[in-house]
Amino acid sequence: MTGTTGAEAGRGAAEPPGGMPAHPAPEKVSLVKAADRPVPAARPERPPGGSHVSVDEPLLAARVHRPSDLIRFLAGLLGVIAVFVLANIAQNTTTGIENDITVGATKVPGFFTTVAGFLSSVAVLVVPLAFAVERLIKRDGLRVADGVLAAVLAHGLSLGVDLWVAEAASENIRNALTRIPQPGASLTDPVHGYLAPVIAYMTAVGTASRPRWRIALWAVVIVSGGTELISGYTTPLSLVLTVLLGWAVAYGTLYAIGSPNVRPTGQSLLAGLRKVGFDPVTAHRAPDAPGGTRRYYVVQDDAGPLDIHVIDREQQATGFFYRLWRQLQLRSVAVRRSPQSLREALEQEALIAYAASASGARAPQLIATSELGPDAAILVYEHIGGRTLDHLPDEVVTDALMADFWESVRALHDRRIAHRRLTGESLLRTDGGSGRLVNLSGGDIAAGDLALRMDVAQLLTTFALRIGPERAVATAASVMGPRRVATALPLLQPVGMSRSTRIALRQSNRQHKAEARTQAEAQVTAGAKTQAEVEEELAALNLDLLARIREQVLEMVPEAPVAPVRLQRLKPKTLISFLAGAFAIYLLFSSLGEVKPTQLLAEADWIWALGALGASALSYVAAAMSLTGFVPERLAFGRAVLAQVAGSFVKLVAPAAVGGVALNARYLQKAGVRPVQAAASVGASQLAGLGCHILLLLAFGYVAGNEQTKELTPSRTVIAGLLTVAVLILVVAAIPPVRRWLMSRLRPLFTGVIPRLLDLLQQPTKLATGFGGILLLTVAFVTCLNLSARAFGGELSFAATAVVFLAGNAIGSAVPTPGGVGAIELALTGGLQATGLSYSQAFSAVLLFRLLTLWLPVLPGWACFGYLQRKQAL
Repeated sequence: MTGTTGAEAGRGAAEPPGGMPAHPAPEKVSLVKAADRPVPAARPERPPGGSHVSVDEPLLAARVHRPSDLIRFLAGLLGVIAVFVLANIAQNTTTGIENDITVGATKVPGFFTTVAGFLSSVAVLVVPLAFAVERLIKRDGLRVADGVLAAVLAHGLSLGVDLWVAEAASENIRNALTRIPQPGASLTDPVHGYLAPVIAYMTAVGTASRPRWRIALWAVVIVSGGTELISGYTTPLSLVLTVLLGWAVAYGTLYAIGSPNVRPTGQSLLAGLRKVGFDPVTAHRAPDAPGGTRRYYVVQDDAGPLDIHVIDREQQATGFFYRLWRQLQLRSVAVRRSPQSLREALEQEALIAYAASASGARAPQLIATSELGPDAAILVYEHIGGRTLDHLPDEVVTDALMADFWESVRALHDRRIAHRRLTGESLLRTDGGSGRLVNLSGGDIAAGDLALRMDVAQLLTTFALRIGPERAVATAASVMGPRRVATALPLLQPVGMSRSTRIALRQSNRQHKAEARTQAEAQVTAGAKTQAEVEEELAALNLDLLARIREQVLEMVPEAPVAPVRLQRLKPKTLISFLAGAFAIYLLFSSLGEVKPTQLLAEADWIWALGALGASALSYVAAAMSLTGFVPERLAFGRAVLAQVAGSFVKLVAPAAVGGVALNARYLQKAGVRPVQAAASVGASQLAGLGCHILLLLAFGYVAGNEQTKELTPSRTVIAGLLTVAVLILVVAAIPPVRRWLMSRLRPLFTGVIPRLLDLLQQPTKLATGFGGILLLTVAFVTCLNLSARAFGGELSFAATAVVFLAGNAIGSAVPTPGGVGAIELALTGGLQATGLSYSQAFSAVLLFRLLTLWLPVLPGWACFGYLQRKQAL
């Protein structure tokens, strides 16, 4: 029963001490007399009229979008994709399996097949209907409605897949998923139009917790599929596709509309506490622990308050994709694997809590554990009033408080226990002023040296973000010892920190850089320093927090190891480049059709091909001119050419238009140019190249559009395309987050470009060399592409070739694949086809062009790269 008066009376007892972190006032759920609840026989009931038991918590939603449903949906979707890929590439395997089944089916009596088919057809209708009746009797109609919706969607999707396979899929897929059961009969359905809805219905309704119905469902599916397989009305891959499709649709539907919320409420929590001998009076929801663990603050009748942690299956699935990415991104020794079951999670947290208490570390005492049914469990801790480091003012974060935390960490490490979550939310300052470690559920027992050193690095960074690296390092050394702190230097890497710490590091570094730039601009405005002097000072200024921590540690232990430990095995950029490159290459080679490049290359006119090779070689001289022309300092032109050849090797390990920039900046610095001016020179060269690229595209587009040929569409089409690109750029620039991201990436590149150009105006010869190199570079590449087309009989004007190259190169540079592989080939092939070349001619010309400009120079580029490194020029 509920009552407002009783709730207000009970609220005073339910409030936690003032030191707990503030949280929104929860909504009142209910008040229930203790005498109305079943209590253990060993404990006497409260007298009539005793105190009420109230639970303050936000009202739980009737439906929740469970991460586990999304995970299962994605798994099913990947399975469906895998079936289509297997059907397309493993034709011999699928055909062999079908032939074996056909031979084996001849040994099965026809009577058995007929009877089994009839019974399974009836059971397919009876089992779902019986299950629906059972659910309706138990007043679970919402689940039945969910199942019906999933069945309808599965049926519609099955019809769509059947139509696609019959009309648009490749012949391999059609042969693997369909059969002609009898001569003259039509193809069978790739997806069974009745089995997929039944599977979707039964899965969405929920048979996981009902083993008898689950066994009945799969028995029906197996018998029905087996009889159709033996009868020749389906294929093995078709059955697998049917099951995966129904499964994926069911979980996709559940995630979209939400599943009934079965997470235990606060009242279930109180009942669980009574079962283990506690006497709760009031309880209310506290802020969640890391990982989404729900927490409650409970007041007892004749004992101290309690902190309750509730873990359930939904909480276990929360953050699954982030944990999966961290496990892929980091080496196994650097990331902790999550428990696979609720029981494992309960045992893990209890073991860590007991081990921490035995080590002597200051941490909350675990009092009891209990299960709340099959889907949840609770851990009961003593309550310690206080506030976490994230909620403390700076003046309270004293050296004594930090020493308390370090002493607890040392006690854990002495027993080989790693905390692994030493962020501000895991450091509690009690009402008495001492420090306590909380949130130990993610820790490790018998941890290795790497995990312990990562703890030290994490806590050093956490304190440095609050009070600066000087105090943080000094306090750590006073407790842990300088050499023990120094062992964490190789682990001071953002990738090894927690997510919240990485975000805080980026914000801190950005803030310090903004403050330093503001002060520098004020000095320039006041006339105290020039812009060049300010830029030089900013480049030399160390504003990275982790680097400043290293400096402080090295002052104490100069011989400490600083080489970073390799924690990361997969970088996001590497993954994106790999996926984009694989997709682009797949599109490229899937579009080959009947083209045979080897045969066409054998028929090429090699006189034109040799001319294209000469144009490709000329491009490296032009690239060296475009670089040296924007550097006022004198450079060895021969080495500059070798650096551009070395850039052809770098293209294969970096996205287009990125690797060359870094290599040129490095080359200039090694040649004696100061870092800021080297970056400014490269930026000036890139800026001039971009401007020339756009002007040349407009000019050649106009010329090509007005030529009296059939090689290119009119110039208004080119202009319309350019205007469309310009509009898209303006739209992207109008989005503040995207604009800020672009500016943060472009500002370091073009810092000091204008002063650098002003210096070059005093050397007209240098500017002429730079702009001449840019024009010669474009002419060399366009000539190479034009001659490659002529090698296969293609006739097109220089202007049309220039438009194709400039547009295709721009598209390829925008795609994050090494050397623009895949994207440039597709763009250039499509552009040459638009000029009137056949597909065979266009593809072969692009193949020769990329061979001469990308693949053939790799080996010489690798040799030049090694030579320049040996000469300390890179």
